[in-house]
Amino acid sequence: MKKNRIVVLTACAALMVSVNGCQSQKASVADSRGIAAESTAALTEESLTEEPELTGEAETAREPEAAGESETAGEQESQALVTVEAEAVPLYSKPAGSNVRTPQASGTTTYSNNSVTLDASNLSQGYVMVQYTGGSSKIKVQVIKSGGETYTYDLNARSSYEVFPMSEGNGSYTVRVLEQVQGNQYAVKFSQDLSVSLADQFAPFLYPNQYVNFTADSSVVQKGAEVAASAADALDVVSSVYNYVVSNITYDTAKANSVQSGYLPNCDSVLAQKKGICFDYAAVMTAMLRSQNIPTKLVVGYTGSLYHAWINVYIEGQGWVDNIIYFDGHDWKLMDPTFASSGKGDPAIEEYIKNSSNYKAKYSY
Repeated sequence: MKKNRIVVLTACAALMVSVNGCQSQKASVADSRGIAAESTAALTEESLTEEPELTGEAETAREPEAAGESETAGEQESQALVTVEAEAVPLYSKPAGSNVRTPQASGTTTYSNNSVTLDASNLSQGYVMVQYTGGSSKIKVQVIKSGGETYTYDLNARSSYEVFPMSEGNGSYTVRVLEQVQGNQYAVKFSQDLSVSLADQFAPFLYPNQYVNFTADSSVVQKGAEVAASAADALDVVSSVYNYVVSNITYDTAKANSVQSGYLPNCDSVLAQKKGICFDYAAVMTAMLRSQNIPTKLVVGYTGSLYHAWINVYIEGQGWVDNIIYFDGHDWKLMDPTFASSGKGDPAIEEYIKNSSNYKAKYSY
């Protein structure tokens, strides 16, 4: 196996890390993440924000052999040698081009009131679709798993559906839609309990969503297919995507200094402009990898006191490889693609990246 092959990637979410003496700066993108509010009457915006088994064939019955024949047959059986080749196990099926899963509001299982429709037809695939037709200008959607984190999103579409993932896996969830009352106060307009049983545990991390938004026609998907074309396996795809992104996208300091709360990456724009903030790095790589049929999590959490986003990928035979990891031929090592792009050769940066205790995950998208 080749050494120094990148396996897992990461990028920070809307923050600039100091490199070679540059001043660190931070921009919040945590407005769309929240904690559960206990009241179903009114919520403040502050309360919303937180950052094969082998089977043998039946033996055919046959007539008893004549005396003398049995011993000869037995001798022949004991001397006969049969070579049995071990059957290869398919670990990764790289798509021809790309493999984009498209969320659907199928209409077979819906819950609604006079302004909200929740389509849970594809709950087993790890997502729901929400449509809002009311008059409020600011809407939030909360996806709350019992005993888990509360994910709070802005609902940006009006009269059309938006997709929201069940990122915490199987279990009991509540989906709530909140209307702005005034200022930072919100009222619960809709609430529905759901029981999630995934048909595929990886499904939530193969579909697009708000944070990793792409379609079959997206430039990021086409570029991902191009970058992965010569890859032999999932490991090669991850390595190729990583190397492409850090070689072709530069850190956008001006954007990092001006980004607003609720920012969502536009992967195609990032590719076209060849620059972006850390959140953009993570979204572009996640979109490319998902469209190559590699389960990928865009993880949001903290490195020290700073809010970051990074990437975990699932590799057959290894499982989920967390944080920012590369393979040096012997061991899994950590590497942050934003740091790698802007701080190549800085020993202090590299040492910080390799310390897994610096990364504390909070949300996975």
